[in-house]
Amino acid sequence: QVQLVESGGGSVQAGGSLRLSCAASGYTYNRWMAWFRQAPGKEREGVAAIWTGDSGTIYTDSVKGRFTISQDNAKNTVFLQMNSLKPEDTAMYYCATDLRHGGRWYVASDFRNWGQGTQVTVSS
Repeated sequence: QVQLVESGGGSVQAGGSLRLSCAASGYTYNRWMAWFRQAPGKEREGVAAIWTGDSGTIYTDSVKGRFTISQDNAKNTVFLQMNSLKPEDTAMYYCATDLRHGGRWYVASDFRNWGQGTQVTVSS
């Protein structure tokens, strides 16, 4: 069982940047790690994912070019660098892993292991 702890959220003005961290207490090599977000009244949305074996990445279209997911394998940590933030990026951001076999990176219910989330608020 991998324990995940997110950090780095906060309140920023539009156009600002934040870097989120997801620290894992267990082995995470050769598996998917993903960031999701959920705004009040909205569905949980897949933001980005990384395959920790070769650092291959995937992004949802709305954040492509603004957000970057990366990893530090030695520290068992995944990051989400968020630049050019917009008010519509406001949400609780969650880290997830343990994707089921045949699961989809953008489907929250396909992940079995979640952190508790970190709040990101972007004001205009």
